[in-house]
Amino acid sequence: MYVHFAEEDNTTYYLALHQMTDNPFHLLEDHSKDSSILNLASGILSDEQFYIIFLFIFFTSQLINICAIIANILSIAVFVKLGFLEPSNISLITLALCDFTLAVLFTWNNLCIWLTYHNVRLPFHGENVTFLTGGAQSAFLSCTVAWITAFISFERCLCILVPLKVRRLITPRGTSLAMLIIILLTFCPSFSIYIRYKFVWVFNQYLNITILNTIPDNSEFAILFEKISIVIFGVTKPFLAFSIVLICTMLLVVQLRKISSWRMSVTSAKTQPVVIEQNPAASSSAVEVRISQKEERLVRMVVAIASVFIVSYIPTCILLLCYVVFDDFNQFGVYKRLFIVSGYIVSLGQPIGGSVNILIYYKMASKFRSVFRRLVRLDRQEQERRELE
Repeated sequence: MYVHFAEEDNTTYYLALHQMTDNPFHLLEDHSKDSSILNLASGILSDEQFYIIFLFIFFTSQLINICAIIANILSIAVFVKLGFLEPSNISLITLALCDFTLAVLFTWNNLCIWLTYHNVRLPFHGENVTFLTGGAQSAFLSCTVAWITAFISFERCLCILVPLKVRRLITPRGTSLAMLIIILLTFCPSFSIYIRYKFVWVFNQYLNITILNTIPDNSEFAILFEKISIVIFGVTKPFLAFSIVLICTMLLVVQLRKISSWRMSVTSAKTQPVVIEQNPAASSSAVEVRISQKEERLVRMVVAIASVFIVSYIPTCILLLCYVVFDDFNQFGVYKRLFIVSGYIVSLGQPIGGSVNILIYYKMASKFRSVFRRLVRLDRQEQERRELE
């Protein structure tokens, strides 16, 4: 960071106007564009319409984010108590950690934007600084969540299709390494945004204060680097992860139906009870059936998690397509107001998914349910209630 005095800088003058005006959405207007285009953009969403939508989405989003934070804290605590001997626990706790961080980033983004729009004097430019300290990171972290979900789905797919070969590879150490690689390749590139945008201290002569702001690096290298990063990390990788989750989920559903049909045929074919103690072959078969039933429950849980992810991530895919197709549909373009509203609506999906996952774990994983009940003392409360009765 460095100090930048810009008494005649357009940004400083622009900030001063924003602080002095009664219109909290003055910051959303881009005065560098043609006025006719601005009128067209303003006609899509008026100040009153935008404000009503913003209020509703803000409070709804904050409530969902708080629920997601609490739910993922509980999930992390349960998985820690379960231990990391099971590879699935490692991937699921990593997913919970990412969902928790994502909810925190969304909460920070919402709070800063809310204070900025209500003319609260902050020591930084709320919108621009938030973009570099939470907005970009949350976008990349969404990609991390997508790839972790893709890994979980793909791993379950392989366990059903080629169980003997995969079980040698799916180990706690291998899963931990896979999680580390996914984070390095998806979330860490978010810091590349600082190549295009820099933090600066700007003196505002109208308010007589120095605030933290950002300026873009308009060099050819920085612009080209940003475009390549958006195409690779913002569009290609999320779509690829989404496709993997979708394909693997479809394969898992097909396999589950085959397993269910096979169980029904085996059950209907049984005409006499089998004494397991006197028949070692039957005992071995019973063990295989028991293991497959346990595996089936885990697969059903993964299908449920993947299904929630698919439903919550479809709006993000649509927004990414619009971001790529329409040049002015971004946080700095003419349709900035519409982009912000769309972004807020889309951002509701992922915290909802992070909140719902704990219900899936509780419903479908008996060990998780048992540890969770002990953690929140539900078993003790139920026992005390029975003793009172």
